[in-house]
Amino acid sequence: MVRGETESGTPFARVYGPADREGADPAALGEPGGFPYTRGVHPGMYTERPWTMRQYAGFGTARESNARYRELIGHGTTGLSVAFDLPTQMGHDSDAPLAAGEVGKVGVAIDSVEDMAVLFDAIPLGEVSTSMTINAPAAVLLLLYELVAEEQGVPAERLTGTIQNDVLKEYIARGTYIFPPEPSLRLVADTFAYCREHLPRWNTISISGYHMAEAGATPAQEIAFTLANAIAYVDAALGAGLAVDEFAPRLSFFFVARTTLLEEVAKFRAARRIWAHLMRDRFGAQNPRSMMLRCHTQTAGVQLTAQQPEVNLVRVTVQAMAAVLGGTQSLHTNSFDEAIALPTQKAARLALRTQQVLAHETDLTATVDPFAGSYVVESLTDDLEAEALRLMAAVEERGGAVRAIEEGFQKSEIERIAYRVAREVDEGERVVVGVNRFTVEEDEPYQPLRLDPALEAEQTARLARLRASRDGAAVRTALEEVRRVAAGSGNVLVPLKEALRRRATVGEVCDALRDVWGVHRPRETF
Repeated sequence: MVRGETESGTPFARVYGPADREGADPAALGEPGGFPYTRGVHPGMYTERPWTMRQYAGFGTARESNARYRELIGHGTTGLSVAFDLPTQMGHDSDAPLAAGEVGKVGVAIDSVEDMAVLFDAIPLGEVSTSMTINAPAAVLLLLYELVAEEQGVPAERLTGTIQNDVLKEYIARGTYIFPPEPSLRLVADTFAYCREHLPRWNTISISGYHMAEAGATPAQEIAFTLANAIAYVDAALGAGLAVDEFAPRLSFFFVARTTLLEEVAKFRAARRIWAHLMRDRFGAQNPRSMMLRCHTQTAGVQLTAQQPEVNLVRVTVQAMAAVLGGTQSLHTNSFDEAIALPTQKAARLALRTQQVLAHETDLTATVDPFAGSYVVESLTDDLEAEALRLMAAVEERGGAVRAIEEGFQKSEIERIAYRVAREVDEGERVVVGVNRFTVEEDEPYQPLRLDPALEAEQTARLARLRASRDGAAVRTALEEVRRVAAGSGNVLVPLKEALRRRATVGEVCDALRDVWGVHRPRETF
């Protein structure tokens, strides 16, 4: 970091003291588990049980990923987190022309309910909590998961987990969108309503600041743009006729944890406080769970370096401590080799062991919110809250998150910061150990995990067998029903589930929705 200011650009004093807290409102701090949840969403936090230890994994075909999941569970992982390949994220089948060369590369390839069944073979879905990092086709993958649970004999009301389902941040930071914003918001609202009735324990969305942070957003921008998107989702659900306390308790969030530990701790605390006031004062929520910002955290992939990769073990440990001290509900720790390739088994195990050491060998779980009352952390929390509210007001002035996205506001703000940071690294003003200071002549050799190129052919052959064995007429009828409901106002998840049950593929159901809703074409900027 650059001395003299925080990552968010606010002043960072050399010394903090009582004068920095004069006039502070004691109610803004509150008690753990009490409004406005600055100190955490539960009274006992980790003194009662540790955070959920998730490990994000998925590569190649469902069979390879299933083996990795079972290994992680055997080593003590308490929650799975599924990475999907780019074709799946974009709603394309593995044999689509656009999928060539990308099948199984950055996650697991899922084309049908049969792939999903292999992915979770011998994993009891009624006992494990599963997070799925999927956005534009999130409803489709959730329905596949529900169908597999049915085949395992697990009632839908027992299923626990999260779908990311946050398409708005895709327009800002990642680009794996399919449909235009308005129908995308409809699909999100339909998912809220469907889960309220069929999957009551499922977290219907994980509103993500992580990917904006990976694109360069500051902590203040991460809070502001994430909560601005959350407002848009709440408005969409209310517009669809849902009451706020019917869906808000199942909203969750996804943040990054950087190496700037003190500011990161303050970020989590400020985000919880802003959200609590938003839900109570703006949306009239009555249920305390509607006001609790519950979050999953992942350590910062963008801060990993390919140079001297073992140093990433230190970075990830500091980042994990920031998440824990900030009060996260679940955590994924990156593997030290992820800047080079997909994690090896040893690296993934070490990442999990990092969390286990923090949970069981340190005193971080001995007390709740250990930084409460700290002059520096409380001051940083106030500063971050003020800066985030300023940015949220700027989004509101432009007509809300969707209009601001169409204008390119959030994207341009993040890119401005990313450029500044890159310049600081290039000029040596910002130190990156092993990259622009404390370098070595030559790194030790490293053998990355390599995927078998035959996996893509294997997956497309599996898809061909599925199409040959299913009832083609029944699939066509089911897909036509998807188009009919998508053109109307009914809940589109109902016909989607029936089409998937009849062995329609992910690409086919997404194509049916494309036929009606079209695809998003970003406005070019020069």
